[in-house]
Amino acid sequence: MSAQPEHLPVPPPAPAAAARLLTRIRAERPERCARWLPAFERDWAKALEDSRQTYDLTPLHEVVRSWQARLDTAPAVDAFVAGGLDDEDGIDLEQVIGTRR
Repeated sequence: MSAQPEHLPVPPPAPAAAARLLTRIRAERPERCARWLPAFERDWAKALEDSRQTYDLTPLHEVVRSWQARLDTAPAVDAFVAGGLDDEDGIDLEQVIGTRR
């Protein structure tokens, strides 16, 4: 048997990661920046308040990771939309999980 953990913890983001995210958001197209900047600031403020109350940096790390993923996938989403690919062959979520009561 091995004494190795099954799940390795994810390392925290770099200390300046949030500042780099703000720079990346501000460099986006104006209409995207106008939507994303307030959303990021709202998410960051909520995570900051949660961290202050719990003395845990995890909420801040989660905001950084989720926004990094959002910004990293934005070019692929743009290419999909610009390519005119038909996405109407999808299945309605209610057909998969049923209606909630």
